[in-house]
Amino acid sequence: MNPEPELSFEEALARLEALVEELEGGDLPLAEALAKFEEGMTLKALCAQKLQEAEAKVEEWKAAAAEE
Repeated sequence: MNPEPELSFEEALARLEALVEELEGGDLPLAEALAKFEEGMTLKALCAQKLQEAEAKVEEWKAAAAEE
């Protein structure tokens, strides 16, 4: 299951945290655990991308403020 790219950072992080809890429970069949792991890796990448975008915005704002 691939997360929707429209998920906010907070939504993606909440889903990732829920997946981690499920995986840590240890009661999942292997195939389901692997699918959840894969979804978690996709969510991790989405969160990292959104953080990078936010960081880039902050850097732009800082550069613009320094020019004033």
